[in-house]
Amino acid sequence: MTLDMFKLDGKVAIVTGCNRGLGAALALGLAEAGADVAGVYHSTAAGVGGKIEALGRRFVGIQADLGDPSCAAGIVDKTVAELGRVDILVNNAGIIRREPALEFSEANWDDVMNVNLKSLFFLTQAAAKRFTEQGGGGKVVHVASMLSFQGGINVSSYTASKSAVMGLTRLMANEWAGQGINVNAIAPGYMATDNTAALRADETRNRQILERIPAGRWGEPDDLKGCVVFLASKASDYVNGYTIAVDGGWLAR
Repeated sequence: MTLDMFKLDGKVAIVTGCNRGLGAALALGLAEAGADVAGVYHSTAAGVGGKIEALGRRFVGIQADLGDPSCAAGIVDKTVAELGRVDILVNNAGIIRREPALEFSEANWDDVMNVNLKSLFFLTQAAAKRFTEQGGGGKVVHVASMLSFQGGINVSSYTASKSAVMGLTRLMANEWAGQGINVNAIAPGYMATDNTAALRADETRNRQILERIPAGRWGEPDDLKGCVVFLASKASDYVNGYTIAVDGGWLAR
């Protein structure tokens, strides 16, 4: 049956940045589809683990500083030690720094690139090695951005990192598709999260943004659940190297 292709029963997923916002919704969506979850967090995973366990799924919290890419192999090793295997990796964690390009500091460049790109690459590399050892392939879902397609303003390192995420999605698909490893990405549009609270509170900017979105509303983290389950499941076995915008039509305008 077609709907059975979307089930994730018996699968184990790693989700970075699982503690709130988009990451929490992505982790819950995978658990609702049947997956056990290793949630990577920086400070606390309070609340997410309990919700996943309430679904009858297993949850393992892994505290890690993704600003230090050397933690990548340890995340995969702990997941396998606690949950037995890994089948899905969702690279959601990311940070942003805001400065005009003429004033952008090296620290703000390096901090963002280490989390958004370098750790993403080496964590994916570690997961792909595990997929290969296990046999049977695996699924990787990167979280890209509208700024994978657009330039943005005052966010030089963020734009560079998210543009690179879309490029790496293609490269990894080129190299690994033949081994049954699917690498794709989700590019969220303007989402109602803590990161956009200031924009939504600004009456002028909020109106300008909503006028540009054909759907006429801000996205909610739950709007990403269906897309991540699709890309993590057998239903997407012939989808490789693609970045799906979940943006209410923003890019179509």
